[in-house]
Amino acid sequence: MRLLHTSDWHLGQHFIGKTRQVEHQAFINWLLKQVHQHQVDAVIVVGDIFDTGAPPSYARELYNRFVVELHGAGAQLVLLGGNHDSVATLNESRPLLAYLTTHVVPAVADDPAEQVLVLPTRSGRPGAVLCAVPYLRPRDLLQSQAGQSAEEKQQSLQEAIHRHYQTVYVLACAKRDELGLKLPIVATGHLTTVGASASESVREIYVGALEAFPTSAFPPVDYIALGHIHRPQLVGGLEHIRYSGSPIPLSFDEAQQEKTVLLVDLDEQGLQAVTPLPVPRFQPLAAVKGTLAELAESIPMLASQSTAEQPVWLEVMVRGDDYLTDLQGRIEAITDGLPVEVLRLRRERGSASSNLQSNTRETLDELTPFDVFAKRLEQEELADELKQQLTGRYRDIVASLAEGAA
Repeated sequence: MRLLHTSDWHLGQHFIGKTRQVEHQAFINWLLKQVHQHQVDAVIVVGDIFDTGAPPSYARELYNRFVVELHGAGAQLVLLGGNHDSVATLNESRPLLAYLTTHVVPAVADDPAEQVLVLPTRSGRPGAVLCAVPYLRPRDLLQSQAGQSAEEKQQSLQEAIHRHYQTVYVLACAKRDELGLKLPIVATGHLTTVGASASESVREIYVGALEAFPTSAFPPVDYIALGHIHRPQLVGGLEHIRYSGSPIPLSFDEAQQEKTVLLVDLDEQGLQAVTPLPVPRFQPLAAVKGTLAELAESIPMLASQSTAEQPVWLEVMVRGDDYLTDLQGRIEAITDGLPVEVLRLRRERGSASSNLQSNTRETLDELTPFDVFAKRLEQEELADELKQQLTGRYRDIVASLAEGAA
C-alpha cells in the first residue's frame, strides 16, 4: 500500500495583498504527476484544505478539479477538515464526491464507525485501515464545566481527544478482524503535538485549552499522518509520526524551508518506508535583514531568484536606521528596476509605541489574539512572573469568550 501524505494547502490564502492561485495550481499539477509516477494508491490531505471557512470561487474550483483529476488517475482521496475549514463547506459536496472515490471527513462523526475507512490498492484489494480523525473541536468532544481553570480545561480536552482516538482505533481493529486480513492501520490528526516546531503562519487551534498533545496518547498504529504544523518533521524522533508540512510557504519565516509531501509505504508487516518528495518552489520569496548599505548589496543578489513571470516577494527588515523618516522611499530606490516586490517593510528598532503600531498594521491578519497580547507585553518592563500571570489570566478570558460564542 502506497499513501501520499500532505496537508495545509490553504487554498484561497490572501498573502499580504497577493493571491496564491498560480502557486496552488502549479502544486496540484505537480502532485498529480507524482501520483502517476509513483503509482500512489491513496492521497490523504490532513486538514486546512482551505484558508478560510468561505473560500473564494477559484479555490473551490481548484479543489473540485483536483478531485476529478485524481479520480481519473486511479487513486483514492481522503480529505480531512482542519481548523481553518468550514464543516458546512466541506459537507455540502461530500455525498457527490463519494462517487469519485473521495472520502470527506469534515468533523467528528455522530457514529465513530464512520471515521473508519478501508483504503483499497489500485488493484482493488484492501490495503490499509484508516482512522480518519479530523480537527477535533472541543465542543464536539466535551461540555464545558463552570469554574474550571485553564489547566483543568486543557487536561479535560486532552483526555477527551485520547478517548476519541482509542474509540476509533478499537473500531479499526474490529474492521481489520472482520476482513480477516493482516492490514496496517493508519491514523490522522490535525493538531499540535509535543515537540513540534511551528512557524508564524500557524495559528493556535485550541483557544485557551490544549497547547500540545503528547505522542504517547496516540494509539499504537503503524503510521500517523499529521497536519496543522507547516514545517515538515518527525515528531519526537519517531519515524511513524510525521507532519508533511504545507506544500508552499505560507509566511516569510517559511521561505527557507524545503516543502515536501510524503510517500508512505506499508504492508502487512507495518510501515516499510517514508520518502519525502521535495515540492518545487513556484513563487520565489525571501526575508532580508540589514542596514540600508547592506540591503543595497543583498537585495540585488536575491533578485537573481526571480523568473521572467514572477518577481521575488520580499520582507525587508531595516536595522539601525530607525531615525529615517523616508525609509519607504530609500527601499524603493534600492529595488528600482529589480525583479522584486516588497510586500512587507519593517524596522528592527524603534520606539515602543511606533513599533507596536507598525507591527499591528502590517501583520494583524496573521496574528492570533495571544500574539497581539504577547507583543503588547513586550513593550512593558515587567517581571517574568507577572507576565506569566497576566498571560494566564488573558487565556482564561479568551477561553470564556470562545465558549460563550460557541
